[in-house]
Amino acid sequence: MKELFETIKIEDGKIFNIKWHNQRLNRSRLELFSLDKPVNLLDYINSPPQQGLFRCRIVYGVEIKSVEYLPYTPKSFKSFKIVESNLEYNYKFNDRSELNGLMQSGYDDIIIEKDSLLTDTSIANIAFYDGEDWITPKRPLLLGTIRARLLDNGFLKLKDIKKENIKNYSHFALMNAMIGFQVQNSINIRL
Repeated sequence: MKELFETIKIEDGKIFNIKWHNQRLNRSRLELFSLDKPVNLLDYINSPPQQGLFRCRIVYGVEIKSVEYLPYTPKSFKSFKIVESNLEYNYKFNDRSELNGLMQSGYDDIIIEKDSLLTDTSIANIAFYDGEDWITPKRPLLLGTIRARLLDNGFLKLKDIKKENIKNYSHFALMNAMIGFQVQNSINIRL
């Protein structure tokens, strides 16, 4: 049976975005294991670190298997390579070997193109600014928790994005549980 995981940001004891992590975990448990009794991740995050920035990694399947707190240092991204793939990553599986196998040497990360549409990077959902709105792909590989929150509050708009349209956008952003929504500056996207 495949294991899944959630990565939750904890900074100085504060737990971030828990509503959306709970939603994704419970949706995954229902769809994969037919378990409809909701789990609240707050019941498993005991005594989180009170100082510093940590990545709380919760591994689960039918049951919660482990909870660990790992110090987190943000990475910087300057170069991306667009890579075609038919990868299916609808759930946040613990086994990321297929996703990691897409990485390209010489680049900080990749942007995955599936069915001629841009989806995500290897670790984050993406968004582009068109001068009026922040646009995120309609069909990402993974429904991220920050993306879900920003869609719920109307900050993001859904649209299909093709690589040839990147030139029409003035800004590019990454979003995931640890970095939130982060506009990337001075980057290079290699088509």
